[in-house]
Amino acid sequence: MENRDVDRTLSLMWRRVLGTPQGSRGPKQRFSVDEVIRAGIAVADEEGLPAFSMRKVADRLGLKLMSIYTYVPSRDELIGLMVDEVMGEPELTPHAGDWRERLTVVARQMWDEFHRHPWLLQVEQSRPWIGPNGSDRWEWQLAAIEGAGFTDLEMDQTITLIGDFTGASARADVAALRTAEQSGITDLEWWEVNAPVLERLMPPAAYPISGRVGTTAGEEYNAVRDSERSFRFGLERILDGLEVLLTSGRRPRS
Repeated sequence: MENRDVDRTLSLMWRRVLGTPQGSRGPKQRFSVDEVIRAGIAVADEEGLPAFSMRKVADRLGLKLMSIYTYVPSRDELIGLMVDEVMGEPELTPHAGDWRERLTVVARQMWDEFHRHPWLLQVEQSRPWIGPNGSDRWEWQLAAIEGAGFTDLEMDQTITLIGDFTGASARADVAALRTAEQSGITDLEWWEVNAPVLERLMPPAAYPISGRVGTTAGEEYNAVRDSERSFRFGLERILDGLEVLLTSGRRPRS
């Protein structure tokens, strides 16, 4: 990527502060950059990122393919703008409660966002886009644990840990929901159909522990798994570990 593309992308991302950059050639644009970004989000929501293309965004707006590039330099840049845009959807409410409650709110916000826009889980983002909404969120997330006793490096690692865990948990849940939607049957219906065969292949005597645990879990979940419950359980265990870090007075090597 050339420097002029980087500069234009940052200018577009911060367009509400700097003003929307204007091209020097071509006819007057029919749409705003905001409208192009919203069209991109709509396409990604409907089809996911593997099927996402600049042509589909152009078609949605009734534009020719090359016209879309007068608004946004490339597909990757448009996705970056879309990511920052959806980060601005939820209100960043003032924090309340102790640091555990605050981090739970931080994680739940990300969980809900991944379910509103599952394509976020498909974004390849080794280097983050530094946009206004992402910057505001990062400040808000860090503020959730400001003063709790973490070092600055631990604050960074804590928010990263919460984000990575939430993303992995949401990915499993979204995949399960997609499987149920595509197959047309729920986990319970799948189990009812296949249980007789599995019981012959996996007799209780051969799998006494997994049989007992699986039966207990199945009766509780009424499904093969409960992803949201696993998310809540895992988050609580992470918070428990962070509490030990704060109260033990010991600091592992970072």
